[in-house]
Amino acid sequence: MAKKQIKETIHAKGIDIGIYTTDFENEFISLTDIARYKSNDPNDTIKNWMRGRETLEFLGLWEKLHNPDFKPVEFDGFRNQAGLHAFTMSPTKWIEGVNAIGLISKAGRYGGTYAHSDIAFEFASWISAEFKLYIIKDYHRLKKDENSRMSLNWNLNREISKLNYRIHTEAIKDNLIPAELTKEQISYKYANEADLLNVALFGMTAKQWREENKGKKGNMRDYAELHQLLVLANMESYNSILIDKGTPMSKRLVLLRELAVKQMKTMQSLNLNNLPGNFISDGIDEK
Repeated sequence: MAKKQIKETIHAKGIDIGIYTTDFENEFISLTDIARYKSNDPNDTIKNWMRGRETLEFLGLWEKLHNPDFKPVEFDGFRNQAGLHAFTMSPTKWIEGVNAIGLISKAGRYGGTYAHSDIAFEFASWISAEFKLYIIKDYHRLKKDENSRMSLNWNLNREISKLNYRIHTEAIKDNLIPAELTKEQISYKYANEADLLNVALFGMTAKQWREENKGKKGNMRDYAELHQLLVLANMESYNSILIDKGTPMSKRLVLLRELAVKQMKTMQSLNLNNLPGNFISDGIDEK
């Protein structure tokens, strides 16, 4: 899976709850943060929730509906043990046992257990019905704020980026990632390709930008102008074609830079403010 990107934070009764997305569609909410409302040991709280039969039934059904690689035989084994005194369950055990995608366990600065929003709200109900309502209230605030930024240019940019993100990552997966690589190595490969585009268009890597802009939140693409993001979308498509052809990274960097320079000159010669539908606004939020 690609490196997670922290998207926003829910504020509920004094507790900050992290959200991230990896595909611009599915949002994952921190169960670890939600569990802190009930206990100072969120890991044990999550494990206690997961060992219940009703919880396992819910998690299993969610995976059946959304995960084509779900392992039903292994799930049946867990379900048969649920309710026994000796039965234990953890996010890692569940993920590895049934090949789950609804739960994700992460280490690092933003580490902890995250769950798809469908599952996270179910967990919040188990923690506290009142607390869940506070979470939902602020979650709706985030959605309202997001919708208010959806002028034509922001929405167009988001849709173009979503499409090219899929094309680009599929090309990387199909051509640059041998089956024997670890998940960490795969994540690094994606990050490496993202930085290839960053260097070709912006002249620096994401790390270099953060070092030069320590007072800013987000990343360089959050501060890009509309014409830069449109060129970036074209670069992602072009890079996927070059990857399919087996073009070495060093050669791709040169070709991508040439494309970026040419298209930036063309974009800058246009007066985008004359486009219909109030195409230009200040609300571009994310790649």
